[in-house]
Amino acid sequence: MSSQKKHAVVSHQEWLAAREAFLVEEKAHMRRGDELARKRRELPWEKVEKTYVFEGPRGKATLAELFGKHGQLIVYHFMFPPEDDAGCKHCSFWADNFNGIDIHLAHRDAAFAAISRAPVGKLEAFKRRMSWSFPWWSSHGTDFNYDHQASFSPEQIASGKAYYNYKAQEIDLADREGISIFYKDGRGDVFHTYSCYARGIEVVNGAYHFIDLLPKGRDEGDHPQSWVRYHDR
Repeated sequence: MSSQKKHAVVSHQEWLAAREAFLVEEKAHMRRGDELARKRRELPWEKVEKTYVFEGPRGKATLAELFGKHGQLIVYHFMFPPEDDAGCKHCSFWADNFNGIDIHLAHRDAAFAAISRAPVGKLEAFKRRMSWSFPWWSSHGTDFNYDHQASFSPEQIASGKAYYNYKAQEIDLADREGISIFYKDGRGDVFHTYSCYARGIEVVNGAYHFIDLLPKGRDEGDHPQSWVRYHDR
C-alpha cells in the first residue's frame, strides 16, 4: 500500500468552493449513468431456446424455474471450476457485497442466483464456510456457462481466441466472472436481455464504491485486487 501524498489543506470556505465546483461534474456523471441505464433497458433481447437444468441442495431446476414467482432474474457467474475446493477469492469479495440483497431485489420483481460449474456439494460446503445465504446453483455438466461467455473449453484457451467480454482474446482461466440478466414473460418464455463481464461487474461491488470515496482511493498500484482475501482469512 502506498503512503498518502502531501495534499493541499485549505480553509473551510475554500474547501466548500472546491467541493461545490466538483459537485457539478458528479451530477453530470450521474445523469450520464441514468442515460446509459435507460439505453441498457432498450437493448434488444434474445430468446433462450435451450433448456438448462441446474442442481441445488434441494434438487434440480430449469432456468425458467430459477425465476420463482418473479419476472426477472439476475445471475452472477461465480468462478468455481469443478476441480477446485473453494470459489474464486475475487468472486467471494463480490459475494460479500451482494449477499443478503435478494429480499430487496424481490420487491422489484427480480430473483437472484449465483451459478458455478462446481458440483452442488462443493458449493454448499463453501457457502457454509463463508456464511452466505444467496441461492447458489450448479451448472455442472451443462452448457450454460459456456453459452454465456463465462467458461471456456481447453481448446478455446489453447487457441488464444476465447470469446470473452465481447471480443476474442487470450484467456488463461477456465472460468471468468460475469453477470447475466433474464426476463420471463407471461407465457413462460425466457429471454436473455444483458450480460457484462470484467470491470463491467464493478457496479455491484459496494465496497469498491466506498473505497473510491477515500483519499487513497483503491491504492492497488499495478496489481489490482492482489490484496483481496477470503473474509475468514
